[in-house]
Amino acid sequence: MQALSVGYENVIAAKRIVAVVNPNSAPIKRMVKEAKEKNQAIDATCGKPTRSVIVTDSGHVVLSSLCPKKIGLRMEVSGMNAGRNGHGNGNGRKSRGEE
Repeated sequence: MQALSVGYENVIAAKRIVAVVNPNSAPIKRMVKEAKEKNQAIDATCGKPTRSVIVTDSGHVVLSSLCPKKIGLRMEVSGMNAGRNGHGNGNGRKSRGEE
């Protein structure tokens, strides 16, 4: 299992991530509220402001104090953004510049 650090020594399974989004839009706020009501929200902020919401394939949402860009960079550095088939952008096609 590849683990992704989401701050403050908290990690999640990288292959389960569907999206990393900014928490400030109304639809995302509703998603977080509904996840909390269903006990499917995981707060990994350690009391800090929520800067990103990570959506998993199981329907759970993880609240992180790291911004989405930083989480994306961590995924790139560790090679986790290659998609489930290991090629490029996750849709089965190679990204620009890949052989």
